[in-house]
Amino acid sequence: MRELIHRIKVFVFQQAGPEPDYLLLRSAQGIEGLWGPVQGTIGFGEKLENAIQREVLDDTGILQPADVIDLGMPSRWCFGDEDVIEWTYGFKAAATPTRLRLDPRFAEFRWASFGAAYPTLELDADRAAIMRLHTLLRAA
Repeated sequence: MRELIHRIKVFVFQQAGPEPDYLLLRSAQGIEGLWGPVQGTIGFGEKLENAIQREVLDDTGILQPADVIDLGMPSRWCFGDEDVIEWTYGFKAAATPTRLRLDPRFAEFRWASFGAAYPTLELDADRAAIMRLHTLLRAA
């Protein structure tokens, strides 16, 4: 029997000037830790908006979004007997966070411009998502 798992990836950003800065988190897996966005699972019966806010709060301590942007890029893959569907969103931080409270799953964080963030992301899906978010923000 196959199990269906829904996950989210959330690209947190702040925009004080003309260009946004993106929050990147590095996994606490030693030298194998990758840089990426906030990510986690969606609980059974949980609404996407609630899962987004919960994951961002749990992983970073950032409370409320000023805006949440659906990147319209769901992806699906099979991993053994699991079918995974991943939903990708942008999350504009309501205020510039002065200090983050990182979940122990992460070793460090940094705010980066698009030019610095894009090549830091090692997964193709993450690069495609930040490119789409950046394009949407520039078009607005």
